[in-house]
Amino acid sequence: MKLMLFGTLACHLCEEAENIIAACQQGVFEIELIDIAVHEQWQEKYAVKIPVLYHPETETELGWPFGQEQVQAFINELSHD
Repeated sequence: MKLMLFGTLACHLCEEAENIIAACQQGVFEIELIDIAVHEQWQEKYAVKIPVLYHPETETELGWPFGQEQVQAFINELSHD
C-alpha cells in the first residue's frame, strides 16, 4: 500500500507526523513525502491543513492532529477495503 504525507520542509508538525507514521509503518506501507511548496495543486488544497496523510487509491485522508492510534486505525481501515 502506498501513502503520501503532505507537508513542507520547515514544518515541525510535519516532522512530528513523520515520526508517528514511522512508528506504525512496520513494512505494511510505503510512504512518499510530498513538499506542497513545490506542487501548486497540493499547495492550494493543503496549505493550511498540513500535515495530511493521504491514500491516493481511495482519496482518503487523515488530517492533523493525529497520533499512533489514529494512524494505525487509518491503516487498518484501508487494509480492509
